[in-house]
Amino acid sequence: MDEQFLERMDSQLAGWSDPVDRLRAALDNDELQLYCQPIVSLREDAAGRKDATFPLGEILVRLREEERALVPPGEFLPVFEHFRMMPQLDRWVVRHALQSLAGGLRVGRFCINVSTQTLEDPEFARFVAAQLAAHRLSADVLGFEIEESDALERPAVTRQFAAACRSIGVRVLLDGFGRRAVSFTPIKDLGVHFVKVDGAIIRKLLTSEVAQSKLNAILRMSDALGYAVVAECVEEEPVLTRLRTLGVAYAQGFGVQPPLALESLARAG
Repeated sequence: MDEQFLERMDSQLAGWSDPVDRLRAALDNDELQLYCQPIVSLREDAAGRKDATFPLGEILVRLREEERALVPPGEFLPVFEHFRMMPQLDRWVVRHALQSLAGGLRVGRFCINVSTQTLEDPEFARFVAAQLAAHRLSADVLGFEIEESDALERPAVTRQFAAACRSIGVRVLLDGFGRRAVSFTPIKDLGVHFVKVDGAIIRKLLTSEVAQSKLNAILRMSDALGYAVVAECVEEEPVLTRLRTLGVAYAQGFGVQPPLALESLARAG
């Protein structure tokens, strides 16, 4: 097959005549918008207080299009990935998230998902350290989420990335834990500060003995390995009640707090 023809078809599939130029323009012209989904402490029950400071929030990104308003990540992130531009996007997210945090937000610290391509970027930790210094922020306001699949499939790369984060004082989270993993070795090897329990476990917590057993094991190991537990995809009040009963420290999901535009979390005054 003719390579130029294939490239043209790839561009049409991406939805832009020149996807690389479109993505570069989005980064250069700040045509992306950050959202934050708060992670609520179940021990402090901050969700119901309008002026509360959330202990942690996950940064989410959307793309602005003139005709289509905000484009969801499932439509544009694969294009960034295909053209190996995720490290540029992750840098944009870090820079703008820290700029907002330095301006004063009702969030104590941020966690940011990092792509596989960024895990392989040896300069990323140095960039993060420079951004923290530029905004005069302590390193513990920031954490990076490593996907369980990356930890299982690329153990050497993820260990190196986690070590680089810890060396500059940035926290490490393991995201989606329990969907595939049958061992706590990735948690121990990465030295994570938070373990986010996969939503497939949390959604079945009230109906599945297997899900209950997995969560109980994760909780039992939390003291031994020194991590805090975050329940993902919490959508129902009965699940939230069970999580509190079990002693889960944090919860995240639409049943707790939907994503909010980052600017809406600015402190008054």
